[in-house]
Amino acid sequence: MANALVASWSSLRDRLLTSASFRRRVSAIPGLRAISRRQSKKLFDLVAGFSYSQVLLACVRLELFDKLAQGPQSIAQIAQESALPAESADILVRAAISLDLLEWRGRDAVGLGMLGAVMVDNPAISALVRHHQAVYEDLADPLITLREPDRPTRLRNYWAYARDGRHFGEKRLDATDVRDYSELMSASQPLVAEQVLQAYDFSRHQVVLDVGGGQGTFLSHVARAHPSLKLQLFDLPAVAQLARGRLAEAGFANRIECIGGSFFEDALPQGADLVTLIRVAYDHPDDRVLRILSAIRQALRPRGGHLLLAEPLSGTPGAQAMGDAYFGLYLLAMGKGRARSAARLADLMTQAGFAEVRAIPTALPLQTGMLLARVAPG
Repeated sequence: MANALVASWSSLRDRLLTSASFRRRVSAIPGLRAISRRQSKKLFDLVAGFSYSQVLLACVRLELFDKLAQGPQSIAQIAQESALPAESADILVRAAISLDLLEWRGRDAVGLGMLGAVMVDNPAISALVRHHQAVYEDLADPLITLREPDRPTRLRNYWAYARDGRHFGEKRLDATDVRDYSELMSASQPLVAEQVLQAYDFSRHQVVLDVGGGQGTFLSHVARAHPSLKLQLFDLPAVAQLARGRLAEAGFANRIECIGGSFFEDALPQGADLVTLIRVAYDHPDDRVLRILSAIRQALRPRGGHLLLAEPLSGTPGAQAMGDAYFGLYLLAMGKGRARSAARLADLMTQAGFAEVRAIPTALPLQTGMLLARVAPG
């Protein structure tokens, strides 16, 4: 009965909203006019979203936010320092003001807006914005990407382990192959590390193994917060080598052990009571994720061993667009992996030998969702 009522209501709603005369009548009614305007704005924002992102990209490439952090400037100053024609500078500034990236400071001066201020001294977001030039190119014609998911793309080339749909042989990649994507992951990792450390108490553990740990940025944050933990990092040999250098510079050479290998070809280091899998699962299809999870299950202590998985989740309330629209198309262009719901990941974890899978709330679920599971007995 309930399903029939929902279906009937949905059918009525569709008939009304697809009627041009109904939309005109609604827009003329004072009480409903605001709703009509909000919906119109949402639809226009979808149409104009690419232009908005290009305004942000231009500001980042011109380092405009960092410059204005030193003090307001006139449009003429911005034009001169950015090597832009006066009219182009005026268009960019007004566009950025409309998006709350900049704001007027008096009649002629321009300063940081609320969103622009967040960009200052934030290399993680700036690196992601610059990276999206490749994303825009690959998705310029979305139907080509949807119809030819195996075609060569810039993202496949950027994420070296995704080239040609390859899932094995990654150990042959050298530092040149992995440096760019490792640097991007390292720059963006502090955003995730902050969320994970706020949401989960690592002090209950003794040995933490970070699988797919990149250049060690996440474990560096863990090391600072929990000096007594024994920490291990596992990633491709070329990535692990980069991590050793980065961690030595940060003073963690004796705190964090870096082990090179492939979780598809090699056994993981044994004996940890907590394995972290941070933004790794969504890079791989289901069968590969199951292989990774099974390898983690074998590596963990049989008693008291736990897995902590963190990544953006599909279907997260209030963040569906991030998990399903953004990551859905990004990973399709990348050529491997998919965004998954908490329920789907929990099912894979259970298949791999984990029990008591539960979600851990984070402050910014838009950015990071978390699941914790323990090794199943027997």
